[in-house]
Amino acid sequence: MLHGQRITVVLPAYNAAATLERTHGEIPFDIVDDVILIDDASRDATVAVAERLGIHTVRHATNLGYGGNQKTCYRTALERGADVVVMLHPDYQYAPRLVTAMASMIVSGEYDAVLASRILGNGALAGGMPLYKYVANRGLTLVQNWLMGQKLSEYHSGYRAWSRKVLESLPLDRCSDDFVFDNEMLAQAMHQGFRIGEISCPTRYFDDASSINFRRSCIYGLGVLRTSLAYRLHRSGLKADPLFADGAQPLEVRP
Repeated sequence: MLHGQRITVVLPAYNAAATLERTHGEIPFDIVDDVILIDDASRDATVAVAERLGIHTVRHATNLGYGGNQKTCYRTALERGADVVVMLHPDYQYAPRLVTAMASMIVSGEYDAVLASRILGNGALAGGMPLYKYVANRGLTLVQNWLMGQKLSEYHSGYRAWSRKVLESLPLDRCSDDFVFDNEMLAQAMHQGFRIGEISCPTRYFDDASSINFRRSCIYGLGVLRTSLAYRLHRSGLKADPLFADGAQPLEVRP
């Protein structure tokens, strides 16, 4: 716990057996109260490794996609009493030890959400990020900041922390089940006026780290641009978008 708040780490997993133990081994359990792994119908031994490590594990019978996995992550974390939820990929691409810093930024009361940015500092390319992904990241972020009136260093990190208040407020079931979920969720948080902070994070690209291919990256990029434009039009009152509809229901959570 941090200042009496329960800290939960959620691991959205798909074929993560080779990297899960390394990721789990660096989670700061001095402040983390609960670790939850949601397995999206992996074809490897992810569930067996998670159970051996004593992680609370939920397995999807069929693959629901990256966004569908996260919806289960956040719903389960809230049901288990989380006050702060840190979403960490179990592929060891991000630094688990930063959970403490990210959770602290929320517990301080200064931020409602925190993104671990690979772009702040000079670590992205040094950590092995492919040049085309780096260029695309910078280009998309430039356009998104202009369309959304923000000043983030990147929108595409898979390492994020959220307060319970945010997760209880956002209509996440309206977001995609695919990779663009991250950007749609972030846009919803911006629309509702939540305070978003960033922290610098090293990244590691290696054979066992998950990464979408060039085709899926292009589809993702187009989805990101659509989300940003929809946000701009909705905020300007030019075209309402159901992603940001007033009165939309948040995730359904069992007491």
